[in-house]
Amino acid sequence: QAVPHLQALCESSGETVHLAVLHDTEVMFLRNIESRHAIRPRSYLGVRKPAYCTSEGRALLAFGPPQQVSAVMRGELVSRTPKTLTDKAAITRLLQKIRIQGYAVDDEESEIGMRGVAAPIFDASGLAGASVGVVGPVQRFPAPRQRALAGMVVATAQAISAHLGHQADPG
Repeated sequence: QAVPHLQALCESSGETVHLAVLHDTEVMFLRNIESRHAIRPRSYLGVRKPAYCTSEGRALLAFGPPQQVSAVMRGELVSRTPKTLTDKAAITRLLQKIRIQGYAVDDEESEIGMRGVAAPIFDASGLAGASVGVVGPVQRFPAPRQRALAGMVVATAQAISAHLGHQADPG
């Protein structure tokens, strides 16, 4: 049901789009629609990455049950790049910020040269069971564009959530 929304996001953003879920303490990519640009992230179905350093994983941790965050925090947080945030208190603060702004960012923390923006997808019961993200090279993700992409990603996540029966809280 999400595929038409993911394809529309890929077309409007021009970037690679991911649909992801949490699997234990990792984020697992279920659907990838690659950008048409020559320089783009290579995405493979079923690939898993640590949830704490990807925008898709952070979006799910921020809006998921506290026991998911606890499970991640009990483990060792390993740097994947020199920019990977591994301080548990800082990650806790970051997850609070994500809940407020409604989306998560990865600034070369999972892979050097790539940035991402993701938002949670909610089902009819209000569970954030998946996330949608846009990923691309830093050259195409300056701060102003990142903010615009965040708006597109949030709108796509809301549209998929509505399709799944989620009713947004009016407040």
